[in-house]
Amino acid sequence: MIIPVILSGGAGTRLWPLSRAMYPKQLLPLFGERTMLQDTVLRLSTVEDVGPLICVCNDEHRFLVAEQLREIDAEAGSIVLEPCGRNTAPAVAIAALLLSASRPGSLMLVMPADHVVLDRKAFAESIESGKRSAEAGKLVTFGIVPVTPETGYGYIRVEHDADHASDVRPIAEFVEKPTLEKAESYLASGDYFWNSGMFLFRPEAFLAELEAAQPEMLASCRSALQHAKRDLDFLRLDRESFEACPSNSIDYAVMEKTANGVVVPLDAGWNDVGAWSALWDVQDRDDDGNVKRGDVLVHGVRNCYLHATSRLVAVVGVDDHVIVETADAVLVASKERVQEVKAIVEQLKMQDREEPLIHRRVYRPWGSYETVDQGERFKVKRITVKPGAALSLQKHNHRAEHWIVVTGSALVTVEANRVPLAENQSIYIPVGACHRLENPGEVPLELIEVQSGGYLGEDDIVRLEDNYGRL
Repeated sequence: MIIPVILSGGAGTRLWPLSRAMYPKQLLPLFGERTMLQDTVLRLSTVEDVGPLICVCNDEHRFLVAEQLREIDAEAGSIVLEPCGRNTAPAVAIAALLLSASRPGSLMLVMPADHVVLDRKAFAESIESGKRSAEAGKLVTFGIVPVTPETGYGYIRVEHDADHASDVRPIAEFVEKPTLEKAESYLASGDYFWNSGMFLFRPEAFLAELEAAQPEMLASCRSALQHAKRDLDFLRLDRESFEACPSNSIDYAVMEKTANGVVVPLDAGWNDVGAWSALWDVQDRDDDGNVKRGDVLVHGVRNCYLHATSRLVAVVGVDDHVIVETADAVLVASKERVQEVKAIVEQLKMQDREEPLIHRRVYRPWGSYETVDQGERFKVKRITVKPGAALSLQKHNHRAEHWIVVTGSALVTVEANRVPLAENQSIYIPVGACHRLENPGEVPLELIEVQSGGYLGEDDIVRLEDNYGRL
């Protein structure tokens, strides 16, 4: 049986302003109607004998990941929460330890959650080609058949053998991102593949190689798993043990050191969507070479990626650019220099701004909220609560709140009182009062919240009771 291991821990800063730390690219519908995480899981429908998946994700993304898997009826054997980022090798090690204990003899198919694969049939055929080698103890990686002399990808060189008839080729070396001249020679030789970051192997085989190459990493992962705790539907790794784990990629930690690595070619319309120009590459374009998402009008525009999320974007006389609009930020960049978007993100972080972290609309396990206006001593939010959901029982030390129901029905707790509210009704929450908001109805509850006080930060929340373990 093949157990998918989905790695969903990235931040995707090169796709800012859509991708942000609290809502990264794998959780966004950047290509089609489904999010990239959902598309990664649905890609497995063409693969035979697939078991319940393991998803390794950032603790902050846990409810978003769980909700997106639920929306597509994906069977998750485990959602593992990383208390901090430690790159891909520890994440894969945790999944391998889980599987070696629960499903010995299985194969684990490691896939990043933020890649595009257009040809699902070719994807399944490549996995089938690698199964026998993986079952025999080899560490299989999938090498993307290069179509251009790409300088933004790492490469894998396979051992040259003109008479080699197998689809499985031994790894000769991993190569860092090359110059254009070297990339052109790689493409001409036929012995180089793009490094996809996807793998297939037995968990026991990977753990044996990791123990030989990185024993300290494996020991930390074992400790993090041994002291892990169940939290609702999640497996929460021990923070102290995992923080002590060395940070390294699976390539550096294992694949570059093992003698058991092999490559299976994959020619399936793959793209790692590492920059806005990549989305232009993989999507349908109009007669002028433009990709348009959302409410976009153009005149005299060619070969551009144009994305509007909250308002009309009108563009005139622009070639080879990327323009992305969100409710709180607009990006304009030359398509050739979109990799440098991360420099803007770094500037925003240095200024301690919120734009690299969150969108104006912030998602919570009970629903979402969006700030629509704010001033020196007030803030106005639009709050949406899912049917049957409830916010935590909480209080604020510095602010009062006034809630007005717009649609749906609410049940509000204020100290010892429980007050039902219908549309157009309101209630006042004094500073320091214990309170809770619930949606007892069968449709989403929408209300307007007006905060007032000397401090209106999100950290002014004292949770007394919570259905989602956020105390």
